[in-house]
Amino acid sequence: MKQTPIKAKNKSKSINFVRTIKKNNMNIQAAKLGLVQKILAIEKESILEKINKILDKEVIVGYTTEGKPLTKDAYNKRLQKAEEQIRTGDTLTQEEIEKESEKW
Repeated sequence: MKQTPIKAKNKSKSINFVRTIKKNNMNIQAAKLGLVQKILAIEKESILEKINKILDKEVIVGYTTEGKPLTKDAYNKRLQKAEEQIRTGDTLTQEEIEKESEKW
């Protein structure tokens, strides 16, 4: 397979893109360090509890079958929906699932 050389214009765009990613990553790392320092300086338990609640809502606890991340809130909502489906009888038996999987 013949490779075509990258034109200087495209090459500089690629380099700039990589630099932007690295710069953004450094900004994220710097922000994390700043937050850690602020959290370590906190004396009030109520503030720590608030931070913890925010983080609990945002932390990824799992992934969907499509690979999309799930926060704790989203995961719990999916569990509630599944429990409701069980209560209302919106379920499949093992045999029905096996039949369904044969069509795949």
